[in-house]
Amino acid sequence: MQTFKGTILPFAGPKQLYLLFVSCSQTGNHADSVKSNVFMLCTGLLLFAAFRNSVTWHMQTFWGASGHFWQAHWEKFHPSFGGNEWIFFLLGAALVPTLVFWCFNGILLVADVTGKPVFFTRYRIQLGKDYPVDTVKLCKAIRTVLFNQVFISLPMVLLMFPIMRWRGELCGIELPTFHWFLLELAIFSLVEEILFYYSHRLLHHPLLYKHIHKKHHEWTAPIGVVALYAHPIEHVLSNMVPVLMGPLLLGSHVSSIMTWFSLALLVTSLSHCGYHIPFLPSPEFHDYHHLQFNQCYGVLGVLDRLHGTDTVFRKSKAYLRHTVLLSFTPFTEIIPDSPKKAE
Repeated sequence: MQTFKGTILPFAGPKQLYLLFVSCSQTGNHADSVKSNVFMLCTGLLLFAAFRNSVTWHMQTFWGASGHFWQAHWEKFHPSFGGNEWIFFLLGAALVPTLVFWCFNGILLVADVTGKPVFFTRYRIQLGKDYPVDTVKLCKAIRTVLFNQVFISLPMVLLMFPIMRWRGELCGIELPTFHWFLLELAIFSLVEEILFYYSHRLLHHPLLYKHIHKKHHEWTAPIGVVALYAHPIEHVLSNMVPVLMGPLLLGSHVSSIMTWFSLALLVTSLSHCGYHIPFLPSPEFHDYHHLQFNQCYGVLGVLDRLHGTDTVFRKSKAYLRHTVLLSFTPFTEIIPDSPKKAE
């Protein structure tokens, strides 16, 4: 006699569920478990059917209202510069993301330099290591970052303008829909993950690391501003090209470009910031890369899992901490490092 071990195949129809229920009534030990599962499944299906239309309607209403809000403000702002696409592109693709980067890192630098306030610095990942930071070393990093932004990032972004203008309505009066922007964001992230992972791993080749990538790894306990502290060649290959390529491929609107560039700079700053801040994405993955050098090359970690370049990381305490901190107790206290063995 066929028995069922408390599992229900997905997409079972009413007839299959009925036969399963009858059969289970004859199986003794597993009958109660299966009946419970059938009841829960049927209840879930009923609730889903009841609320599906309502939830869909509310989501569409929210997205529609949000879209109308931004569209209305864009239509008011658009005539401000006579519809000059060059100015819109310069503001959206260069100025706004740069301001976002320095505003975010300006706040972090206060803690990096002073070691205060204590209620914030207690979230430092590598406790006591190169902290507070050496101001001479920091000034050198800031000079390099400014050089990269002014003499490399800005020209590369401006070179995008004729290409993006040729691709489509770069600064058109109509904004992309929220659904389309979400799709763009997913494609941008995927393109960045692929290009950054392989270019970054290439820069760790012994022939290139010593002359190019070693500069970035001077900071084994990174801080946010050093996200862009890199050799010019690395800045082009690993920092700029992976981020620019997605919008170039899709011919995106300047609003999408501005949002994507700003998010990319925030994410890379957060990945380097050295603090595991409550309720924000975890920076443990890339912080571990700076600590160990040969692990965690990517952004999302997908290709690291595929190529096995996160195996040591997944055995570490850092991996256990690599999640959103949902309390105000630092992870270094929740999951402390193992005590060092006496020599």
